[in-house]
Amino acid sequence: MKILILGDVVGQSGRKALKENLKKIIEKNNINFSIINGENAADDGKGITKEITDEFFSLGIDVITSGNHIWDKEETTKYIEEENRLLRPANLAEGSPGKGFGIFYSKDKKYKVGVINLMGNIFMRKTEDVFIAAKDIIKKIILKKNVDFSVVDFHGEITSEKNAIGHFFDGKATLVVGTHTHIPTNDARILKNGTAYQTDAGMCGDYDSVIGMDKENSLNRFKKEDSVKHFPAKGDATLSGVIVDCNIETGLAKKIRSYIFGGQLKDY
Repeated sequence: MKILILGDVVGQSGRKALKENLKKIIEKNNINFSIINGENAADDGKGITKEITDEFFSLGIDVITSGNHIWDKEETTKYIEEENRLLRPANLAEGSPGKGFGIFYSKDKKYKVGVINLMGNIFMRKTEDVFIAAKDIIKKIILKKNVDFSVVDFHGEITSEKNAIGHFFDGKATLVVGTHTHIPTNDARILKNGTAYQTDAGMCGDYDSVIGMDKENSLNRFKKEDSVKHFPAKGDATLSGVIVDCNIETGLAKKIRSYIFGGQLKDY
């Protein structure tokens, strides 16, 4: 049983790379379940639309996670109530539309996979305490009881908070992976109690950029020179994420590896 999770899709460049390559990647790597963070997938790099959501599912994505940009497109507040495969962070304010976790079937319908979407508290938009939310969720998504495997997408800014949530879920989830910073980290490993972990999955976007945004405009903003609102770079995208090989008996991880495909980054 193999699970693929890809980092934040950024704009048209990221979507184009997915459309051209995802089905081949799933087939070549024998992927049984695939997750993607879609909160930057819109043309302007902010939010996601129903049209894009439907396209991702048609390409073979099983669940879409998100983060602080989930409500940047007004339409999302309505259709997220109808589409349980699109998640928003579970620790958003009580009463927020949609759900922050769910149980889904693998592609062959043999296994139940729990997917949990959380957002950090530090340097992020105001959310409920993430560790209190996590304590509640682990009572509802339980390995080898109501799910065979589980994945946590932790959308956060700082590495220490991501490290901490990884240790919190160690032995209670198959995989914990960070998103949001758009830069893949070189620390994929299996923690002491069997949970696979990587601090950040990176992004699916053009790396000849500033975290997916046009580099010249971004530089001008830093230099306080003529610039406009951030907009995505449009060069060839790299697809960046993690593949975890799962232990069917325990629900924990047997192996984890960073996955890099195409564009500026190369998987040496």
